[in-house]
Amino acid sequence: MKRRTGIIIAILSVGMLVGIPLLRAQQPPQHANQSANQLGPPQPPQPPMDPLGDVMFPPDLIMGHARELGLTDEQKTFMRAEIQKTTARFLELQWQLQDAVESLQQIMKSNVVDEAQALAQLDKVLDTERQIKHLHFSLGIRLKNQLTLEQQGKLRGLRMRPQPEPQPRPGEQL
Repeated sequence: MKRRTGIIIAILSVGMLVGIPLLRAQQPPQHANQSANQLGPPQPPQPPMDPLGDVMFPPDLIMGHARELGLTDEQKTFMRAEIQKTTARFLELQWQLQDAVESLQQIMKSNVVDEAQALAQLDKVLDTERQIKHLHFSLGIRLKNQLTLEQQGKLRGLRMRPQPEPQPRPGEQL
């Protein structure tokens, strides 16, 4: 349990080290000559937009609507095989990532950290994360390339459609 907690802490730490500078780079610069009155009421922070969200389709969205999309048997067979291959590789990479993060955590526990060693290990963590993202993106491309233009249009429509509220089952309360 302590080991799992340590791994989670290490992953979050690495994520913060990498994520905070990226988030700051995405924020528009604040102009000193703008007053609080010009800005209007404070606005809640907007979630980052997924720049590829409207052109990529998650596998679960595709497979969850296979009948509605009219996927052929060949398309379903191809997609299932690709998803299975990707899932197997993803699990391997997850284990590699866990090992790399544990090693980084051990290095960082020292009172005096060997910077070169820590950065080399961080590079291993980041490389594994890059491989995972590459794997997911590659799957998305292969699945999209199997879809007809009509099927892609239907998926865009499904994504835009508001999700219905779950209905309670008889005798069940929300």
